[in-house]
Parts: sequence; structure tokens; C-alpha cells
Amino acid sequence: MSPLTVFDLLALHDFVADLPAGWLHRLARAGRPVFHPAGTRLFREDSAADQFWLVHSGVVAVDFHVPGRGDVVIETIGPGQVLGWSWWRPPHRWRFGAVVAENVRGVELDARLVRELMAEAPDFGLEISARLLDVVAGRLQAARHRLVELYAYPTAGS
Repeated sequence: MSPLTVFDLLALHDFVADLPAGWLHRLARAGRPVFHPAGTRLFREDSAADQFWLVHSGVVAVDFHVPGRGDVVIETIGPGQVLGWSWWRPPHRWRFGAVVAENVRGVELDARLVRELMAEAPDFGLEISARLLDVVAGRLQAARHRLVELYAYPTAGS
């Protein structure tokens, strides 16, 4: 186990490192350090989105199910990135799936607690929302590129 606290891990993560210390302390109460070995399925499409992760090391494959093709990877998430945004807005269900491709260490955040923090502190909520919009835009762009690959080169990456 790492000697670093959740606050320390947050202060070292690109997604939130530049937030005011007071916000990080509050956010730290919603988090816990985690380790997930390769092959662990973190979530599937349409299951409840109750948490999200700030990845410190390792790789997670974001996928979605394509009939006749199975689970198709659309993006990989690595160190310094956020895994999960479906927790942010109702219906709080995963829009994609995710499986650990290389052992992952990071911070798992309780989505309900983070939503409460966002509601209690509107400035914090606006800032986290803006950052999550960037994450969503990146995921949608990656999905778009992957779909183009699937249709342009039907046997590639299957």
C-alpha cells in the first residue's frame, strides 16, 4: 500500500492537482486508493455508475458492445486521466464499459459524495463540470474515430 494519503494522490493527479487545497481536502473524503489487476472488469454498459477513478498508473480499456463483434475497445485510459463520467448526470448509468488492460493504481471516488460536494459548493461544481465536459468531448471524439476505423476497415482491431 502506498504511504501517500488520498489528498496526496489527488494533489499529484492532472485532473485536480491545480484545485485549491480546501477543495482537494473535501474531495479526498470521497476517495480511496485502489489497485486493480489486469483483466478486472470495472463496469459494463448500462450498469449503475456509482464511482469513478483518477488513474495514476496502468491502463484501462474503454469499450462498448457491438452485436456480432463483441466488446470493441474505443479508447485506452492511462496515467493522469479520468475513468468515468456517466456518474455525473442522470440516469447515472455507464454509457461504455471498462476493463483493466494493465494493472491500475489510482483513486476511486464515490460519485454520490462528489455530486453532493458539487451541489454544496457551486464554484467547485462548476469547475469539476467544466473539466468533465473536456473528458466527455475526448471520449466522444475517440468513439467517433474508432467507429470510422470499424466501418472503413471492417476486420481491423476485431
